[in-house]
Amino acid sequence: MRYVDGFVLVVPKKKLAAYKRMAALGGKMWKKYGALDYKECVGDDLNPNSGGMKTSSFPKMVKLKSNEVVIFSYIVFKSRAHRDSVNKKVMKDPSMSEEAWKDKPMPFDMKRMAFGGFKVIVDIK
Repeated sequence: MRYVDGFVLVVPKKKLAAYKRMAALGGKMWKKYGALDYKECVGDDLNPNSGGMKTSSFPKMVKLKSNEVVIFSYIVFKSRAHRDSVNKKVMKDPSMSEEAWKDKPMPFDMKRMAFGGFKVIVDIK
C-alpha cells in the first residue's frame, strides 16, 4: 500500500515566491529519485463551514499571522521502504548538502513545521 510523507508549515507572504522556487527544486529532486507524486499547496479555504461540527482549523493550529500563509504538502511513495530508499538518495545528492544551502536562508520557520510519514488506508482511483 502507498506511503505518504505529509507536511504543514507557515510561510510569510513576502517569501512565498522564494518558497515556491525551493519547493519546485525539491519536487524535481524527489521525483528524480523515485517519488510517485509531489504536491505543494497553499491554503485557500482554511475556515470552511463545518456544518456545526466542532473542529479546529489550520490557522488556529499553526497560530497563523495576517502576513503568513499555510502550506500543506505531500510526497507519495510505493511503500515505507520505498520512501526510506528515495529519501536516502535525496539526502545524498550534492545539491542537498549543508554546503549547498549554507548561504540560502529557509523562506519559512522550521520550528513551526510539522511533518511525518503516513500509511495510506484508503486509496480510491
